[in-house]
Amino acid sequence: MDYSLQRRAVLADVYAGRTGLFEVCDASPYLSRAAKYHGEATDAACPVCRKERLTLVSYVYGEHLGSTAGQAKTQAELARMDAMQEEFSVYTVEVCRGCGWNHLDSSYVLGTEPAPRRSPRRTRRRAATE
Repeated sequence: MDYSLQRRAVLADVYAGRTGLFEVCDASPYLSRAAKYHGEATDAACPVCRKERLTLVSYVYGEHLGSTAGQAKTQAELARMDAMQEEFSVYTVEVCRGCGWNHLDSSYVLGTEPAPRRSPRRTRRRAATE
């Protein structure tokens, strides 16, 4: 799912003065750190400060991920997980490490489809004969 329409609406409110910068440039220290170590740099300039380039950070969530759920992952890690894990969701956030702008960019599903569950095999027992 692409969140570009929401992004445009938020930026329109910022440019019109209806929304303050403190409301949209509020990246948490954890998000900023994830952008530094796990993010993917882009060529797009920050739409707010226009000084820094945006960084994309991908977070993974899924029922079968265990302690990995909620962690930021690089593109290489996502590719490995895609081949090895059952279905999981990826949420990508764009972040400006300069001013703190952040917005949900997209979400999508990766991983293999879970194998269909079979009913337990029934065995027939017979009395031993001589």
